[in-house]
Amino acid sequence: MEQPNANQQELIYKLQMYEQQIQNIHQQIQAVENARVDMDDLIKGITELKGKKDSEILAQIGKGIFVKAKIISEELIVDVGNKNLVKKDIDGTNEIIQGQLEKLEVAKVELEKTLEQINKEMTGLVEKFRESQ
Repeated sequence: MEQPNANQQELIYKLQMYEQQIQNIHQQIQAVENARVDMDDLIKGITELKGKKDSEILAQIGKGIFVKAKIISEELIVDVGNKNLVKKDIDGTNEIIQGQLEKLEVAKVELEKTLEQINKEMTGLVEKFRESQ
């Protein structure tokens, strides 16, 4: 079998690098999607609290561990970053989460654009290599 020449080796190396970048971007897109699903679930859960004052719920205090709790207020304590806690009503909390969802969507679009650009660069690289042969 014929050994690849320097140009072929360089092409193989560049394509492998692009493939690695593509895999990393796919992982990032999946992480964004997972976060989006979690936030959608959070919105549903918070919205279910409306009108439930004085009701009992199961509140998760750890992975798979719950405690019975009584809702004494529809006011929520929300971490808005850097461990800054603020009181918000249910609608205000949902607005914060919606803002985070919008940021995730922007991040996903940017990742998809980067992925598209890498695919174009790969295609161009292969075409350029074929033309030189």
